[in-house]
Amino acid sequence: MLAGQKLGIKEVDDGIWLASFMHYDLGYFDLEQKTRQPLDNPFGTRLSPMS
Repeated sequence: MLAGQKLGIKEVDDGIWLASFMHYDLGYFDLEQKTRQPLDNPFGTRLSPMS
């Protein structure tokens, strides 16, 4: 999905980082605990194509 695209990464707390794409926040990761927490559907609802 994001292959070859630039991601923004910003430290928001000691060792906690926020990953973003364009103006969408994707989730957090913790380097010390080696965990990640994705955000619920950062791109909003996806509509199904009309049949």
